[in-house]
Amino acid sequence: MPDAPSVSPRDEVDRIIAGWAQARTDLDAAPMAVFSRISRLSRHLETARRAAFAAAGLEGWEFDMLSALRRSGDSALSPGALMQQTLVTSGTMTTRITKLVERGLVSRSRSPRDGRGVEVRLLPEGVERVDLAMESLLAAERELLAPLPGADQDVLADTLRRLLLTFEAEDPPEG
Repeated sequence: MPDAPSVSPRDEVDRIIAGWAQARTDLDAAPMAVFSRISRLSRHLETARRAAFAAAGLEGWEFDMLSALRRSGDSALSPGALMQQTLVTSGTMTTRITKLVERGLVSRSRSPRDGRGVEVRLLPEGVERVDLAMESLLAAERELLAPLPGADQDVLADTLRRLLLTFEAEDPPEG
């Protein structure tokens, strides 16, 4: 006797799409099969991110700032470079740097190369907190992806990269 075809279990997105198919037979709701799932997964990821950051005593924006500095190695970054990496305005950046300096997570000083420029550097407490947050975040992300075999994770990452590249520059400016 041949094996029965495997049927994937239905999720909430399947039910939403079926509802729209009944309510509006003239609409092709196929894009919802991708984007509604991405949106729903994003909520799970955001919950995991908040927990990882909170465990390290950080807010999301603090993690973004500290991780940009951590990825730069021992190099200091200018506020402009941090703005570019974290996508915030100049005024917001100034406030954020001040708050991180007050918390003892970063230092701010005049650039020795250009006395008018400012450099922001990660302090040991900042390194410790961002490393802890990153370890927790990666553990949570691995757990979120655990239902998919490694090869499926690679295919998913590649597919999402191809889609994202249609919205982002392939080679962002260095900073």
